[in-house]
Amino acid sequence: MSIGSTLIYRPSSIVDRLRWAEVFEAEGRIEVELGSGDGGFLAEYAGRHPERSFLGVERLLGRLRKLDRKGRRMGLMNLRLLRIEAAYLVEYLLPAGGVEALHIYFPDPWPKRRHWRRRLIQPSFISAAAHALGAGGRLYFRTDDRGYWAWAQEVCGQCALLRAVETPAELRAVETDFERDFRARGLEIHTLAYERRMAAPCIRDQTSMMGPSGSW
Repeated sequence: MSIGSTLIYRPSSIVDRLRWAEVFEAEGRIEVELGSGDGGFLAEYAGRHPERSFLGVERLLGRLRKLDRKGRRMGLMNLRLLRIEAAYLVEYLLPAGGVEALHIYFPDPWPKRRHWRRRLIQPSFISAAAHALGAGGRLYFRTDDRGYWAWAQEVCGQCALLRAVETPAELRAVETDFERDFRARGLEIHTLAYERRMAAPCIRDQTSMMGPSGSW
């Protein structure tokens, strides 16, 4: 196989679920990074695992194009990129049970209380993410914001389809661009990992405007 002029995937529809056979030339175990940024993590991790398929999701076109150039230079035939909002992708485009891992690293923490409703991690989002994961699939999360880490831990802990697990050491060793900068400044990095199990489905929250405990 050879890499074409771009790794950016342009779906024929943004209302139908993705068909992995149309996204990747060779479909392996599929992992998705939501908010790939400049792509430091995804390019390195995809290079380490040519037997897997990786989808990088990013809203900003400039960042996506930078990762596209990097991926083609590295010959990453197992990498594809998609420009779309992360929450929309998880809710409406990822096939149920079709993802082995979701990577969510350093999303905007929206630290002010009145802005918590804007955080990516919400009960409804985690429910959709759990349904996108296959049995044994995992959700990995990192942040430099301790408040957001506690929020994510509570929200994920409420989902009956997920159980807390440890992040593998090999995965911890692959840093994002943000992470390198934060560590250089002496900031602590907080991580979470949850595994999809067979259980009663999550109860989708009727509103994402309240805190994870149901109050402001």
